[in-house]
Amino acid sequence: MTSYRVSMDIGGTFTDIVTFDETTGQFHATKASTTPGHLSTGVLEGLESVIDDLSDIDFIVHGTTQGLNAFLERRGVPVLLLATDGVQDVYHIARGPRHRLYDAQYRKPEPLIERRDVVGIGGRLQYDGTELVALDEAAIRAAGERAKKEGYGAVAVAYLFSYRNPAHELRTREILREVLGDDFTVSLSHESAKEWREYERTSSAVIEAYTGPVVRAYLVELEKQLAARDVDAPLHIMQSSGGVLTAASARERPLQTLLSGPVGGAIGGEALAKVVRNPNLIGVDMGGTSFDVSLVVDGVPDVSTEAVLEGLPMLMSIVNIHTIGAGGGSVAWVEAGGLRVGPRSAGAQPGPACYGRGGTEPTVTDANFVLGRVDAKNFAGGKMSLDREAAVQALEELGGQLGFGAIQMAEGICDVANSQMAQAIRTITISRGIEPRDFSLVAFGGAGPMHAVFLAKELGIRETIVPRFPGAFSAWGMLQGDIRRDFTEPYYFLDVDLDTADMARVLREVETSGLASLQSEGVPADARYAQHSVDVRYLGQEYFLTVPLDSADEPLEADFLERLGERFAHAYDARYGHSTLGAPIEIVTLRTRVVGALSGAQTFTIPAAESEDFAHEIRKVVFGGEELDTIVTERDALRAGHTLLSPAIIIEPTATTVVPPGFSVLVEEHGALLITNLEIEKES
Repeated sequence: MTSYRVSMDIGGTFTDIVTFDETTGQFHATKASTTPGHLSTGVLEGLESVIDDLSDIDFIVHGTTQGLNAFLERRGVPVLLLATDGVQDVYHIARGPRHRLYDAQYRKPEPLIERRDVVGIGGRLQYDGTELVALDEAAIRAAGERAKKEGYGAVAVAYLFSYRNPAHELRTREILREVLGDDFTVSLSHESAKEWREYERTSSAVIEAYTGPVVRAYLVELEKQLAARDVDAPLHIMQSSGGVLTAASARERPLQTLLSGPVGGAIGGEALAKVVRNPNLIGVDMGGTSFDVSLVVDGVPDVSTEAVLEGLPMLMSIVNIHTIGAGGGSVAWVEAGGLRVGPRSAGAQPGPACYGRGGTEPTVTDANFVLGRVDAKNFAGGKMSLDREAAVQALEELGGQLGFGAIQMAEGICDVANSQMAQAIRTITISRGIEPRDFSLVAFGGAGPMHAVFLAKELGIRETIVPRFPGAFSAWGMLQGDIRRDFTEPYYFLDVDLDTADMARVLREVETSGLASLQSEGVPADARYAQHSVDVRYLGQEYFLTVPLDSADEPLEADFLERLGERFAHAYDARYGHSTLGAPIEIVTLRTRVVGALSGAQTFTIPAAESEDFAHEIRKVVFGGEELDTIVTERDALRAGHTLLSPAIIIEPTATTVVPPGFSVLVEEHGALLITNLEIEKES
């Protein structure tokens, strides 16, 4: 009996589908056009194109962009914010951007709600969580009536010190549901972000309230559509932290899904690091609309405890991803006599000019097509035919403004796009003290392998890796994820005042309750485990670094504080280039991650090459203004051990890999392409 594990990743232009046949051990990847406005339609069409009977699916995971799109496009629901009376302006006062103190062009981020949408509620807790003033329940009922009367779609609640004692927020939700009904969205700040920093915690609650109803409606609709097709397996959703949750849990905590789509690539990078035995990777995901950069450091994804989107902060565990508007569909245009590329995208409709759907503006995809780097017959797995004449016309019209022909214009567009993407890589590496030359570059996304080698050359990176199914690598990565939940516990102590026994007690309590919570995710007890860490800072500092712990009981060991100080000093030196071992430190927050291990889709190997030969042809492709003889082959024709010298183009259904002159390509046993810069290799 056939059974499938399936993952789905919605992009701005295409929806990627990856299936793993548990009977045969075979993977299959495909793309379907994203259907803006009705995303579930594209998802289901893609599924039905590769699986005849959807009832054969026994595991399904999805990366959704619904919440992120609602946030970026400002089409979430109207939100009423209830805040502690007297300090209800925290959200709009916000926090000053010290890193842009002298930036004359700085503009304060636009909040998601207006000042008139904030209601001060009487009641006050002290810093230690004890009640100072009783909660004004009449004011809450009045706010609920106002939300009903004025058509608010959600209520966010953010009271002072609720992370210490949630009683007031919990009672507020009870009252609001009496007025508004149990299905009405009420977001509590201590559930969105159980951490200190009032503004950031309030912002997290507002974002969750703003996007939550949109995410819930989408998940409910998708679950309904899957059930109608006899899919009994529970729908799982990728979290921003890199773990997965059932859709039922994701509906309760929709903020955790905000960046669920791009994160799949980072988790795929973690799995790839084990396969290629390289623990340090820079992942670049170039799709039709955006370019995402992530890191795998020492074999694990680079994870942060907070994120900022369009200037608005969120406190949550999240894989660090730096995104810019540079994709295959990014539109080229002229401003003040100079060439610009993106961030505006042609999207799925009408798409690049070469799609033949009515688009007339030149894009990065049009440029690559005219340079001969895109195979018109096999684009998107042969599901689309490309119009060269339309692409040339779009490039010539733009080039006319700058005095360039179509070929010059095409190379100029690629060069500008590459420069922007290289700078995005520097932002997440060099600006944080990380040397990109110490990493390998992993290329994925539909357009990533087409540009990655150029980026590696500009950054001085020796090796570029193109995994199997690069166009659907984020979706493949989702199949490697585990069930994860993150818990935080505020815990403020100077090192000399720390009661290590109490610290161990708190960690054990959080671990016990966290592991128990995985039962609702269907994880058996023997597949659950916990990981702990602690936020540490030097005395008097504002910000912290997260330091891992060996176990919940590690604080009981005699030399614990000494070892904690050494770990913190090492992390501080790695981040800032210096440290002060032995200086007083403060413990800020305890963090616990509980994991339910899933039986991920297996890795696979490809057959070894029986000879040096492989099926290919020679075509003319433009590199550096010249038409060069270029090896063109299909990836399925390559076997483990095959080598190619550039220039070369390797075609597959989900992506095209472009290798300019000066590089060699080796196919390794798992099917990944290892592309080496020969000049750097010679120097080393």
